[in-house]
Amino acid sequence: MDMALPVVNATAAVLARVSAAFNAPLARAVVFGVHIDGHLVVEGLLIAVIVFQLTRKSYKPPKKPLSEKEIDELCDEWEPEPLCPPIEEGARIDTPMLESAAGPHTIVDGKEVVNFASANYLGLIGNEKIIDSCVGSLEKYGVGSCGPRGFYGTIDVHLDCESKIAKFLGTPDSILYSYGISTIFSVIPAFCKKGDIIVADEGVHWAVQNGLHLSRSTVVYFKHNDMASLASTLEKLTRGNKRAEKIRRYIVVESIYQNSGQIAPLDEIVRLKEKYRFRVILEESHSFGVLGKSGRGLAEHYGVPIEKIDIITAGMGNALATDGGFCTGSVRVVDHQRLSSSGYVFSASLPPYLASAAVSAVNYLEENPSVLANLRSNIALLHKELSDTPGLEITSHVLSPLVFLKLKKSTGSPTTDLDLLETIAERVLKEDSVFIVTSKKSNLDRCKLPIGIRLFVSAGHTESDICTLSSSLKRVSASVLSDYF
Repeated sequence: MDMALPVVNATAAVLARVSAAFNAPLARAVVFGVHIDGHLVVEGLLIAVIVFQLTRKSYKPPKKPLSEKEIDELCDEWEPEPLCPPIEEGARIDTPMLESAAGPHTIVDGKEVVNFASANYLGLIGNEKIIDSCVGSLEKYGVGSCGPRGFYGTIDVHLDCESKIAKFLGTPDSILYSYGISTIFSVIPAFCKKGDIIVADEGVHWAVQNGLHLSRSTVVYFKHNDMASLASTLEKLTRGNKRAEKIRRYIVVESIYQNSGQIAPLDEIVRLKEKYRFRVILEESHSFGVLGKSGRGLAEHYGVPIEKIDIITAGMGNALATDGGFCTGSVRVVDHQRLSSSGYVFSASLPPYLASAAVSAVNYLEENPSVLANLRSNIALLHKELSDTPGLEITSHVLSPLVFLKLKKSTGSPTTDLDLLETIAERVLKEDSVFIVTSKKSNLDRCKLPIGIRLFVSAGHTESDICTLSSSLKRVSASVLSDYF
């Protein structure tokens, strides 16, 4: 009885309050002689709205349903959006088929050709020491690791390769990626985030463009390889902009541009970087193992201390005759990528035999520095032989192993320009057994530089190979471009 008494008292108190509320005057104000309590009106309106929303139908069927004939007519008229754009009439979709290793001489569509379409700069494809290292690695580790580096994909040869590259370039540490082209567009988003500023050359190739897009940073382009344009852009972004002083800022360039063959003036870029307090991301896929006295890249070529470049990336499929890529820099730069770079964290690690091939290729370069002299001799000879090619002109740097030829006079239509260049490449292959390629771009590529013909020079090419190429290219271009001179 004693326990029930408090409950009874509480219930009685609640009933007393409710009774008092109903017996109290309903009005706090009088409008047109009617007593109205403001909060009761609002509550009443809310209840009415809730009841209306609960009782209404979410879908009102048509008053008159469609007939079978009308349904059939609508189905006949409907056309789904195509999965891909239609193929234009006359488009070249059949490509030459490679049937052997892509060395200086290879087999295409069943016949031997001189190969200037593969970036085998040091001529190491088919090198016996590299092949032996791959065979030994296959026997010891198998074909692949079947897992990302952070889980069960790290093998001792990966660590050896990272250490070898860092030691070769003179950097504290490096990190391997499984796929060369994914290196740069994994590295950029790992460091550049939404709200950061990136100043990039307008001539960067698609992989760099993809990395810029994935970063979601504010991207500003400067004119291709134009240091006055770069300086002006940096000045505009930083002058009187207090916000710019508090956010991360980067300059992104290629050492040798894939879309033009020109070399970036690294000494001037570093000077501007230090003046405006930016960081530099340098893509060295076409200069690693090529430029500099010992092939250590653009920094060695210009005599710039390697520590002045914040982040360096490169694919290993050009000079080292293997696959995959690497990023090198400070220990903090490398360690950050091991937890934040998608291409490293989520991809299966580089097959061990490819890492072994990279180590062997760097060893070969250190032991045979004369290979660089052979490469530069071939580049100089090709420049000399092609200096007066009818309708075409060389736009690449004299030290670039990627020799880029563009039309002296554009037709005004990129499609027509590409068709002419493709015709030249096809005839050179068919008539003289010389394999060359154009720089055609996908619809995703935003680079506005002129298209052209890319010639990849190798230390393995002979003087006869270069003369065969030049004589064929001169003859065919004179024939194809005779109406456009």
